[in-house]
Amino acid sequence: MEKLKIVFLGTSQAIPTEHRNHTSILVSYKGENILVDCGEGTQRQIRKAHINPCRITKLLITHWHGDHVLGIPGLLQTLASNNYSEELNVFGPKGTEKFMKEILGIFIPINRIKINVKEINGRFFENEDFILESLPLDHTVNVNGYSFIEKDKMKIEKDKLEKILRNLSINKKDFEKIRDLKKGKNIEFGKSTLKAKELTFLEKGRKICFIFDTYYCKNAIKLAKDANFAIIESTYSEKEKDLANEYKHLTASLAAKIAKEAKAKELILTHISQRYEFHSNILLQEAKKIFPKTKIAEDLMNVEM
Repeated sequence: MEKLKIVFLGTSQAIPTEHRNHTSILVSYKGENILVDCGEGTQRQIRKAHINPCRITKLLITHWHGDHVLGIPGLLQTLASNNYSEELNVFGPKGTEKFMKEILGIFIPINRIKINVKEINGRFFENEDFILESLPLDHTVNVNGYSFIEKDKMKIEKDKLEKILRNLSINKKDFEKIRDLKKGKNIEFGKSTLKAKELTFLEKGRKICFIFDTYYCKNAIKLAKDANFAIIESTYSEKEKDLANEYKHLTASLAAKIAKEAKAKELILTHISQRYEFHSNILLQEAKKIFPKTKIAEDLMNVEM
């Protein structure tokens, strides 16, 4: 199975703290480096994580509140200064094209880079390895939540195959046929038949969802359905549930409720308010009462799958 890596570059809410930078997460998979949000200070976090910013291929913007996007101008300046040669694909909710145009109009670029901006909803990217999907969430402005969905892959039982091939005389051309097993096709070698059903298995793809700045809603559950990691904001505790309702954010309990109803495998809480800088365990315990497999993200935390 290919390595899938998540780096939490920033885990704070609107105001950064000594230990938590503004929100940003990087997902790395098979040459793709997908940045989800780019809060102020993200560049420094990228450097601390020993990541080359010029390897970023996509930027997914959840919404246009400052704590999620104020790092974009600096990142673009750095890419231009380093002769970024790729096309940066920027995806976001309604209004993204307008806001990106304004950002590019304010700053004088050292060099221009290729940027492709799209306002999206639903499935917006797919290749042979993975799918990216978005759904609108319930906040005070237009907000997208996102899912990274790795495709299921047919794999060959190598030990079984090698044992069979030891007793067969095959040439290079015949050996190339073995790839057809992954397509569910049987292979004939003289009087012998290699049956795909007996020599392959389905490797289930992995899923990660990103749910920031929203109140409890059905689309959050849809995005998190069967996710290996549900990464969900947890701005407030139950004591501040009235504030959560007023500002359309989640409490730790509501984040856990979403993970439970979605049948996610693990919940990671992020977007932590400064009031919990030294008391994040309050949020963790509230969530664990509903969804035991919960942890709280910390800046520069790595998760590998």
